[in-house]
Amino acid sequence: MTYYIAPRFRDKLAVHITKNFLDLPNVRLPLILGIHGRKGEGKSFQCELVFEQMGVGVVHISGGELESPDAGDPGRLIRLRYREAAEMIRVQGRMCVLMINDLDAGAGRVDRTTQYTVNTQLVNATLMNIADHPTDVQLPGSYDATPLHRVPILVTGNDFSTLYAPLIRDGRMEKFYWEPDREDRIGIVNGIFAEDGLSRSEVEQLVDTFPNQSIDFFGALRSRIYDEQILQFIHEVGLDRISFRIVKSTEAPPQFDKPNFHISRLIEFGQVMLGEQKQVEVMGLVTEYNKALQDSNKAASTSLIQHQSSQEVLPNSNSSNGGKKGTTHQQSLLNIGLDSETQEQIRELLAQGYRLSLEYANERRVRTNTWQSDGTFEGNDPTEAIADLAQRLAEHQGEYVRLIGIDPKVKRRVLEKIIQRPN
Repeated sequence: MTYYIAPRFRDKLAVHITKNFLDLPNVRLPLILGIHGRKGEGKSFQCELVFEQMGVGVVHISGGELESPDAGDPGRLIRLRYREAAEMIRVQGRMCVLMINDLDAGAGRVDRTTQYTVNTQLVNATLMNIADHPTDVQLPGSYDATPLHRVPILVTGNDFSTLYAPLIRDGRMEKFYWEPDREDRIGIVNGIFAEDGLSRSEVEQLVDTFPNQSIDFFGALRSRIYDEQILQFIHEVGLDRISFRIVKSTEAPPQFDKPNFHISRLIEFGQVMLGEQKQVEVMGLVTEYNKALQDSNKAASTSLIQHQSSQEVLPNSNSSNGGKKGTTHQQSLLNIGLDSETQEQIRELLAQGYRLSLEYANERRVRTNTWQSDGTFEGNDPTEAIADLAQRLAEHQGEYVRLIGIDPKVKRRVLEKIIQRPN
């Protein structure tokens, strides 16, 4: 099968890899190339195609390997794999890279619900150290004075804003946002259906019918076309015998006829898949399952507002002015630090299905960009959100506070806005 490599993607990787194998005078090169973007757009697969075309060797690390019950293991793993790639360069005499997939999933922080461990800190520190000293990467407990060959590191992820800020600074990591345009999407999808007889115009029609779908959607669509034949095969063999027929059978592997890949049929199956996606969004069962928790938070928030309001009302509870003062205080509590523009942004974010979170920091932490999370607001009622956020602002008087909007589908931040400053 002939796959399409986007020229923009290919050129970026080729330049970064080649540049790290050259001796450019008085030029400091970022060792790490960070490729980020929406889920399912083929970041890792496009990398593999470029590696194959360039004849580059690859040593892989998964984001899931960056955690361990034993402190220090993930950092040691990164150093070990880096040295392995350097040894491949020395022995095989060809370019090699270290590739870490889904780095943000293993070392990033989306909100307070993401556990931050010693290993997370060590992973960030290890990558920073390697980026600063790429020819002197030692294993714990041993020291080798022989300089290593410089090994380019490529990392993929969806949202690099969740990573430790000093790691992604320009001197260490070069960032590349991958979002295929229409021509890229047509080229990639044309490669997926290259053996199925679809014309260029039919591929364009398919891409334009599902313009907001990721590249993975079209790969899954092609796989879905085979479901009918496979189901028929299961019925013929028998549900109770299918395991013996496939796994350890002495018979030849089953053969399937080429399905009907007519454009109308592809669109029909695509609409079914699209409906399943929307069903997941509409159901929102997590909201139902967490309803008890939301009700508890709502009651606590309401109780606090009423308590603080009553403290203002009690001294003059028999006068009309006292009641008015209590109402004014409650309103000020709801709106403290939240101007009309911010409140409107909150309403728009919640209306679009985004989540809200707060982060706070003192002067020193702001300078080092090490904000602390104050949790996520799980509801979708703007009034409750404004009241909750206002209450949290009051708890962080004298500190910087910023509002975070999070897209829960791709775990990507869509808004970062400082809404409170000291004094």
